[in-house]
Amino acid sequence: MFKKLLLTTSTLLAAQACFAQDAQVLNLYSARHYSTDEALYDNFTKATGIKINRVDADDAGILARLKAEGTASPADVILLVDAARLTKGDADGLFQPIKSKLLDDAIPAAYRAKPAADGGTAWFGFSTRARVIVYDKVKVKKDDVDTYEELADAKNKGKVCLRSGSHPYNLSLFGAVMEHTGEAKTEAWLKGIVGNMARDPKGGDTDQIKAVGSGECQIAVSNTYYIARLLRSANPDDKALMEKVGVVFPNQSSWGTHLNIAGGAVAKNAKNPANAVRFLEYLASADAQNYFANGNNEWPTAKGVQVTNPALQAMSGGAFKSETIPLAAVGANQAKVQQMLDRVGFK
Repeated sequence: MFKKLLLTTSTLLAAQACFAQDAQVLNLYSARHYSTDEALYDNFTKATGIKINRVDADDAGILARLKAEGTASPADVILLVDAARLTKGDADGLFQPIKSKLLDDAIPAAYRAKPAADGGTAWFGFSTRARVIVYDKVKVKKDDVDTYEELADAKNKGKVCLRSGSHPYNLSLFGAVMEHTGEAKTEAWLKGIVGNMARDPKGGDTDQIKAVGSGECQIAVSNTYYIARLLRSANPDDKALMEKVGVVFPNQSSWGTHLNIAGGAVAKNAKNPANAVRFLEYLASADAQNYFANGNNEWPTAKGVQVTNPALQAMSGGAFKSETIPLAAVGANQAKVQQMLDRVGFK
């Protein structure tokens, strides 16, 4: 069984006491809160004999804790669910370079940090989620929402609902748009989106989908794994919702649909670095990659892994064009994007 600890200051001393250096231990700080990952971790322990001690928190909380702990941190591996957060952790010097031929061969360059001068890599992405547009199939034409640019078009005034612009999922999307179109056009686009909103940003991605289904708005944006959960649900309400809502993968005729990433890094002060690299290499294996695909409805990043998840295939038609810009560049744009959000009043 995994030892699971809450990320609070009251548990810090206890965590450091139990997270000792040990050849058969891996200390993991994770922003992944998916029950299906339990089997993923359990299989690693069964295969290697290495016990996983886990701290769960959100991305920002994990990065803050690493800074606070400094050299006393027991963390070996960091799992985060956004390119912007991975990039920030790297920029803040919280990770150590990874040198692994297996990871270099398995994970495409677009899904990992830019190599350091010594040839090491700060982080690798192990799964992706597409950020797509959902719409009311009765009130909205698919052709009116088949690009991200159209979220700001006057024809969609009063129809759009989104979660907070400062949420990492949106920061990464906006950072990608900036990479494609430049700063001036991105800020004008964000201002247009604010003008098209049906209500102030609130809630999570599932709440946006439900808002479209209830008529509160007609157009929203969501990561694909939230949609796949609803498509795979046996709940009659979820089935009824997804009959009302259409899904479009934007920008298929231009740069492709934005992908966000979940990835991992070795902590700068890891006490068990060999175990940490071994764990990340395991996440690139076909078995682990299929857990990402079938357990949490994410697309694998490792080369040659085939997706058999019926919900993902139903959404995308089996294949779609995704953007090809390095996700590390997307994360690097987040500071400028946040300033734009403040200027245009995107809450």
